[in-house]
Amino acid sequence: MNSALPRSFRKLMVTKITPNFREAVEIKHHNLVKPRPKEVLVKNKFVGINASDVNAAAGRYFSKVPTPPFEIGFEGIGEIVDLGEKVTELNHGQAVMHMKFGSFSEYVYVPEEEVIPIASPNPQLLPLLLSGTTASLSLDKCGLIVPGEKVLVTAAAGGAGHIAVQWAKNAGCHVIGTCSSPDKVKFLESIGCDRPINYKEESLADVLRSEYPDGINVVWESIGGEVFDTLFKNLAIKGRMVVIGAISKYTDGSFGQDTSKGLTTKLLVRSTMLNGFFLPHFINDVPHYMNILVRLLHEQKLKPYIDDGSLQGSSFKGLEDITRAVEYLHSGKSKGKVIVSL
Repeated sequence: MNSALPRSFRKLMVTKITPNFREAVEIKHHNLVKPRPKEVLVKNKFVGINASDVNAAAGRYFSKVPTPPFEIGFEGIGEIVDLGEKVTELNHGQAVMHMKFGSFSEYVYVPEEEVIPIASPNPQLLPLLLSGTTASLSLDKCGLIVPGEKVLVTAAAGGAGHIAVQWAKNAGCHVIGTCSSPDKVKFLESIGCDRPINYKEESLADVLRSEYPDGINVVWESIGGEVFDTLFKNLAIKGRMVVIGAISKYTDGSFGQDTSKGLTTKLLVRSTMLNGFFLPHFINDVPHYMNILVRLLHEQKLKPYIDDGSLQGSSFKGLEDITRAVEYLHSGKSKGKVIVSL
């Protein structure tokens, strides 16, 4: 064990299973021990906030709901501070990013094959992790996007949404993006979105009927509820809808209560496709897509945007602010990828 390291560290733990994140979590102290032979110990400098953090707190992503307390958090960026005895390809002080469950922690143990070496612990890379790989993989593997198609991205100014917009644009598609404010409209225009729709000022259904009468080829859907219904009705013949989430149902207790009344007939009569996407099922494709995302970033064809809360008052800092950051994301006020510095 590195003698310069503390004997203990703090991490956020789920102590009550509920989608109310503030009620679900507490900060707990843990002993800092030597990494296992093929693990590295990473000191997190930044962690990413995801809409699905509330689902994890509610126990929704487990085949068997764990008994509290259990870990939470999906991704982080930091530096290696200790190595397992059989780790040979990584070094002390090396900057890395990771998608290790339990990332809402000052330190995290990560298998060496799961860390991604980077030049420096730059928070601008955080949007490429869970959000970036979800956006790119879902559009390619489930959306089957091709140049010239019309692609609609919901929550387009969000962490995954703003990457989805740019991925589809880089693929040669016409991109429509839904958002909730004039500021987000300007943001979407700045990243190449062809037709931002502020659904608080325009009727989504009316815009699609009048401007896209032949329908949308690919819908990237993360909202659920009435938005899902409206978009499904506006799919083109042979159109594809990719469901990557249902954020409108994450915190109100209605998650998992969707109905499929008439769905089979609707799929049949327009030869449409409805696909779900859950990143862990595509984990073998993640390294390849991470390489593409990093290349696009270096070629200035991708502009990841991070939101640390500073524009709303004070930036998110420390484990204590993770709850505030999760609530901020679900308030609809955030833009780009919400992050917390540790």
